[in-house]
Amino acid sequence: MRIEFSNSAREDFRWEQPLLRIGSAPDNDLVLAAHQAGSHHLRIQQDRRGWVLQVLPQGNRIYVNARPVRECALLRPGDILSVGDCRMLLRSDDEPTARAPISVPPLERCIVALRAVAGPLSGRVLPLQDKLELGSLGRYPLELPQGESASLRLVWRDSQLWLETMQASARYPLRVNGVVVEQVALQPGDQIGLAMHRFVLDAPGMEPEPEITMPEPAPEHLPEEDAGPRGEVWWLIVTAAVLALGIALILLVRF
Repeated sequence: MRIEFSNSAREDFRWEQPLLRIGSAPDNDLVLAAHQAGSHHLRIQQDRRGWVLQVLPQGNRIYVNARPVRECALLRPGDILSVGDCRMLLRSDDEPTARAPISVPPLERCIVALRAVAGPLSGRVLPLQDKLELGSLGRYPLELPQGESASLRLVWRDSQLWLETMQASARYPLRVNGVVVEQVALQPGDQIGLAMHRFVLDAPGMEPEPEITMPEPAPEHLPEEDAGPRGEVWWLIVTAAVLALGIALILLVRF
């Protein structure tokens, strides 16, 4: 994980452990100013679901993409985490441009869509077939602060889904999973960010098919195996024979 401080000259913070503790106390992994955070404000833990944010009892005023979080939240690369007046951009350690593109058959394109998770379009699902354009040059306008304008496009090219910058903003670059890009081949679950706008790519048709493995057949179970090892059976037979012989001798002596 890499953290960029959006409104500060502070250097990027890198963390590779499964647990990150944030607060103003010096024993935290990431120490913030006392006027920004409580002594032990929050922690981010990585598990099979991803990055999980947990608000500690001393924590308050925590926002993810401008939405308040009271207890816990699942974070994505590209999210903006606000603690007091400290804004932190969560970045993936993997460069999106270094990934191998995913190719899909043309028939699967209709099930790809952008889901807006933050910004004025939040809650909307924008379907994609051949292409999808957003911004001042596209079908869906994107509001940017201070008169800035930008446009982006998602388009199929050579059976791969590409994100391209049509019109760039000097102050608000296009990001994928928190990393600045101009064009990149997208993958399912990628988060596209532009200023306050956040979109997640929902593309189940691009997911690889799960591998189905047949369980190995159970070994044939024989009824005599329930009686225990063969040594135990012979021991029982010998014991029964000795008892029978003893009883016969007792009867012979009496009579």
